[in-house]
Amino acid sequence: MRPFKQVDVFTAVPYRGNPVAVVFDGDDLSDKQMQQFAHWTNLSETTFILQPTDAAADYRVRIFTPGSELPFAGHPTIGTCHAWLEAGGIPATEGIVVQECGVGLVNLRQADGRLAFAAPDLIRSGPADERDIARVCLVLQIDRADVLDAQWCDNGPGWIAVRLASAEAVLALEPDFGAVESYDIGVVGPSPVGVIGTAKIGAVGARDDDIAIEVRAFFRAGGQPAEDPVTGSLNAALAQWLLADGTLTAPYVAAQGTALGRAGRVFVDQADGEIWVGGDAVTCVNGKIDI
Repeated sequence: MRPFKQVDVFTAVPYRGNPVAVVFDGDDLSDKQMQQFAHWTNLSETTFILQPTDAAADYRVRIFTPGSELPFAGHPTIGTCHAWLEAGGIPATEGIVVQECGVGLVNLRQADGRLAFAAPDLIRSGPADERDIARVCLVLQIDRADVLDAQWCDNGPGWIAVRLASAEAVLALEPDFGAVESYDIGVVGPSPVGVIGTAKIGAVGARDDDIAIEVRAFFRAGGQPAEDPVTGSLNAALAQWLLADGTLTAPYVAAQGTALGRAGRVFVDQADGEIWVGGDAVTCVNGKIDI
């Protein structure tokens, strides 16, 4: 038996964010065992904490979807760090936790009672070509004219992101998941009540008038179409895009999960030359498992 937690991320209220399963003491598990367990949890991601191989790291994590392993993902990063600290983990440097994962070392810090990770470098960026935009439009069932901009925002999961005119347009989407074989699509639109660039960060959550943007994420998990409740990796990549081109200024708050009945809040800031992507996390399941 080994320690196990299930953590709800990007929410301070249980069952309103995005859950991640966290397995401790994973060094003796095989790739097959990890993948099988991640398939069984049927969550968007399951993580396994291991001893680091880099002396600069506090712990190492492997991140699995029900069908494959990811080099990086945002809500599993915050959820795993929350679980590690809650279980008594002590970082080598006070106030900074260094996570080792597939993309290398990722720094996390604690600020305003939340954990935030430094957005990793994009693997692929720049404008999407018209062929890719056409595929996105097929999935989202929108006209090409509805897409104000489209960029590659790939920091591991492979996101292509499109910007629509409003949060209402984002929430109105009814995707056709059978339109193309594969996709990892992020969609963003400005909030109708928030003001881009002037979002205020609340002590616990964000009021509706604090929200700068609405975000949705569509992908395939284990070969099945899915919408992610709240997506740290996508929000990190969106921040790099939208802050760089002046669409947003930091700090700001992104809402995600609204269409699924969730209330995810992602807090984005810039400091020390980094973009920091943060959120609350709360443990909902705490026990042991047998793998």
